[in-house]
Amino acid sequence: MSEQNCLVANDWVCGEYLRTRSQELVDATVQHVGITVASVLIGVLIAFPLALLARHKRAFAGPVLGLTTVFYSIPSLAMFSLLLPLFGLSASLVVTGLVLYSLTILVRNILAGLQSVPEEAREAARGMGYGPLRLLWEVELPLALPALLAGVRIATVSTVALTTVGAIVDYGGLGTLILDGLDSDFKAQVLTASVLCVVLAVLADLLLLGVQRWLTPWTRVSAGRSARGPRIRKAAVAAEPEKVA
Repeated sequence: MSEQNCLVANDWVCGEYLRTRSQELVDATVQHVGITVASVLIGVLIAFPLALLARHKRAFAGPVLGLTTVFYSIPSLAMFSLLLPLFGLSASLVVTGLVLYSLTILVRNILAGLQSVPEEAREAARGMGYGPLRLLWEVELPLALPALLAGVRIATVSTVALTTVGAIVDYGGLGTLILDGLDSDFKAQVLTASVLCVVLAVLADLLLLGVQRWLTPWTRVSAGRSARGPRIRKAAVAAEPEKVA
């Protein structure tokens, strides 16, 4: 009876809301995840060739980075309004806007990762007969993975948050529930949808962190050696007086 009364009392925490609106929450979460995943994947597919262009043709680096920064600086409401004549009120409108927002993060990280590849590694690969394409996929891209995946993590978490803005065109996933809850002063709906957004962002970051650690095991080895180095030196210094004695 008390759980039912929490809906009548409009409490922030209400178990009855979770029980009666579970399907609505699941549908909104699925839409939120779908829009986020589609936006990040398309963003990576567009950002990768742009980063390659900026690296190989330095004359294009400034315009590419400048244009993606301009996209990121446009307020979301203005961005969706500009795209509205092209896509109408659809999920494509939201995905396109989120892709444009993700480009500034993805392009910069991919470019930074490629530029961080040691020239000695490139020269050694060329000496072994690697062509440009094989050099990219077998040498440069694996070494650039830490920076690339770090950019994907940041872009994904940012996109989870920005997807909620799609509620203004009714394609915001959990953001639609938040907006509807604010309009109707439905406290349980606002809190539940907001918490789910935070949970999605945290889970996405942890998942991508796990993928990053799995794909780049050498970074863990390097970190372990760096951590052991100071300990070994401290132990040697501590043992030095005993040797003298």
